[in-house]
Amino acid sequence: MNRKVFQLAAMAILAFAAVTMQANDGVYYVNGNQLVPVRETDIAVVKEVLTINLCDDGYASVDVQYEFMNRGKAKTVEMGFEAQAPYNAEVKVNKAGKHPFISNFTATLNGKQIDYRNAIVVEKLDEECDFVPVDRKRYLLDKEGDWDPGCHLYDTKADDIVPFAYAYLFTANFKEGLNTVHHTYRYRMSFGVGRTFEVPYWLKPAMRWANRQIDDFTLRIKADGTAKHFIIADSLFAAAPFKVTQGKGKIRKNTFGYETTFTEVSLRNGVVEWHARNFKPKDNFVICSADIHTCFNEEYPFGYFYDRSDTYVPSWQEDKIDKRILRNLPYAHRGYVFKDAKLKAYFNQLWWYMPDPSWKASTDGFTPKEQEYISGGQ
Repeated sequence: MNRKVFQLAAMAILAFAAVTMQANDGVYYVNGNQLVPVRETDIAVVKEVLTINLCDDGYASVDVQYEFMNRGKAKTVEMGFEAQAPYNAEVKVNKAGKHPFISNFTATLNGKQIDYRNAIVVEKLDEECDFVPVDRKRYLLDKEGDWDPGCHLYDTKADDIVPFAYAYLFTANFKEGLNTVHHTYRYRMSFGVGRTFEVPYWLKPAMRWANRQIDDFTLRIKADGTAKHFIIADSLFAAAPFKVTQGKGKIRKNTFGYETTFTEVSLRNGVVEWHARNFKPKDNFVICSADIHTCFNEEYPFGYFYDRSDTYVPSWQEDKIDKRILRNLPYAHRGYVFKDAKLKAYFNQLWWYMPDPSWKASTDGFTPKEQEYISGGQ
């Protein structure tokens, strides 16, 4: 059998976008990319269903279903999952090679669980990872200095620091014809100034497969048992609209910054979906909490952005918040239909508000922060 090296880095990137990864402006937990080969001419990705679930506890989960067509003979494939090291997270290098903010990592091929091993590898940035474990004599894992030892290694040969990644390595047998890969994991979401959460995901590496595209691609973003308000730039998704396929949600086009257009989504206990065929991803994308759009704009009233995991209260609004509005904010987030004229008028002006006459007012499931709001209001 032929042996080829593949890079399996099919993960949601919960991190800062590159332009915002500046010192002390947030915490960057984990990064990765699309399931890609280092070199491949026989195997094509014919289908991918990528599901990202945004949770209330500061974590998110990823479930990726792939279908690959191997047009050559059966082969043994060395695969690797690359996850960039945390930044500003105040953690040391995990010398065992396990990422400190990834859990429940699983991978199956054709229904069979694949065992994996961990390693630390030098991150090649724009280059393809070769998954060669670092030489511990050359690269120091815990040298202190004017840098974060949690996301860099010290290269004694070059007398310089280098970024590194945690790798999950395994061997799998690809049969001739159709193969299915199922990949899941859970991770800590990143955050920063003006953004409650960010979920970047690299799709460009999909162009390295034999067909240089994803024949059938579906992106599903879930707010399972919660509500989320977020934006996604249109640079990659202009060819087709996002659609709410489950639960309660609304979608609109908006602009931000340098005439950048994006899709804005308010989603409650549901799923928003994007689908395309013959998809050639020439860019990556970021799911970003909607406060990035409003946090520095004083024209927006308090409540324009609301997230159960970390309610965003602009500093310029703190001294003039109507306590009655604040007390009712958690109820509005769940769709409570207000009878009071003032409350009804206020929440109806907030785009994310979605009335739900079927919801019975209850504090079940309220977060500790929401409990503070309802007990402190008047």
